[in-house]
Amino acid sequence: MYVLGMARTDVRVMREATALQRAGMDITVVDIERDSNRPCQEDVNRIHMKHITMPRWFMPERFKPWFLIKMIWLMILGTLKLINTPADIYHAHDDTALPACYLAARIRGKPLIFDSHELPLVEPMVTRWKLLCTLGQWLLRHMMVRCSGVITVSRPIMYEMQRRYGGPMAVVIRNIPSFQSPAASNALRAYLGLSADTHIALYQGNLDSRGLDKLILAARFLNPGNMIIMMGQGVIRSELERSIMRERVGDRVKIIPPVPYTELLTWTASADIGLVVYSPDAASTITPNIQMCLPNKLFEYVMAGLPVLASSLNAVADLIKTYEVGRIVPSHEPEEIGHAINAMLEDRQALVCMRANALAATRQDLNWERESKRLIDFYGEIRATR
Repeated sequence: MYVLGMARTDVRVMREATALQRAGMDITVVDIERDSNRPCQEDVNRIHMKHITMPRWFMPERFKPWFLIKMIWLMILGTLKLINTPADIYHAHDDTALPACYLAARIRGKPLIFDSHELPLVEPMVTRWKLLCTLGQWLLRHMMVRCSGVITVSRPIMYEMQRRYGGPMAVVIRNIPSFQSPAASNALRAYLGLSADTHIALYQGNLDSRGLDKLILAARFLNPGNMIIMMGQGVIRSELERSIMRERVGDRVKIIPPVPYTELLTWTASADIGLVVYSPDAASTITPNIQMCLPNKLFEYVMAGLPVLASSLNAVADLIKTYEVGRIVPSHEPEEIGHAINAMLEDRQALVCMRANALAATRQDLNWERESKRLIDFYGEIRATR
């Protein structure tokens, strides 16, 4: 496997590598490591890692032309590392890792798997460079038709990738946590010193630009006793905190730091509902990747037994309706979001039913133990064709 990032902190990479390792395969992950104190090779949770060590200043944070030189240099280093790592199958995590894996697989005459964590080449930071984006799309089509198999994270992305780039029809392997039975918890209320009758709508994950400001504006319309908690970190945290002060909703919106992933489910289970409310800001629209996403937090909420209030996103809405585990907010307007949160929190009987549905769904279907079988079967099919 190859990923242009730190594999040890990438939940999807580690889940897949561990599932394949437990199925009897010998896994090596080549990744980019920023910690120069770590060894060039090490085993992490029994997965062998080969690191390409790069200083933090070298890593691109956003797409700019002068980063092309660095990305080309990374591709050369990655290709050399992969060629010097004999393998029966090469597995590229995302389009940034695909060129090096493609070259290594072609040189060694081995199967290539492309694991697309999102729809490639559609984000505004990429599409604004039209010539480079067009070149990237051409290269992606060229490489994808030569892949032995393709993986992605949701059915809408599966169909859109096939329409845009051709190649094998992708297999959907969703980002679902391993099954855990949630225990009763009061972690959020205890941390913030809230009363037992406070009703909590939780957003957990990266604090990015996906319309989180709308949640702060929506807080003005929350009924007394209802609260939004954002648990996470990100580049716009200070901006969100300023917005909370400006709107004078500090008693109704709280931002708290993230917790270790091993403790996350306990904290999540102490909320009343989970939020997947993505909305565009004034200068943009919802991107295709947001519209088609199945975010990790959705499965984390459901596994914790939380009913979900979500925007009308294709795959998210389909899952919520299929398992009857939440409701869809009808609008991106702050007032409508606030009213939707109130209505959901106040319908205690419906919350009990949706919680029971969520827990049943995770026991029967929405767990990594079941999802990983698709990955193992997929690999079996690739190997059987050799």
